[in-house]
Amino acid sequence: MVYDTANQLAKELKQSEEYREFKRLREQIMENDTTKSLLAEYHRLQIKAQAAAVSGKKDDETLEKLQKIGEVLQLNKEASDYLLSEFRLNRMLGDVYKILAEAIDVDLSALED
Repeated sequence: MVYDTANQLAKELKQSEEYREFKRLREQIMENDTTKSLLAEYHRLQIKAQAAAVSGKKDDETLEKLQKIGEVLQLNKEASDYLLSEFRLNRMLGDVYKILAEAIDVDLSALED
């Protein structure tokens, strides 16, 4: 029963406006090799900065690079739209995870800012 419900949720997520918009913009953005490379570097730096923050270290160099690439991407409407759609999709997935975690009393307070 749980797996059936999870599969139904997966189907609904795939049909959601957030996912369909994300997928459309991702396909569009991946056609440009320069933008594709910038986005890959942006995501790599995001992970590196998050890892540093979790370990209690501040990585100013990574944060500066992340900010500069973010500024370049914001100037590109397609890249900016893609990042916004990615944020919306991730927010929705986070909300779903929070609902599931609360249903079974999993404490997520360590993940909150």
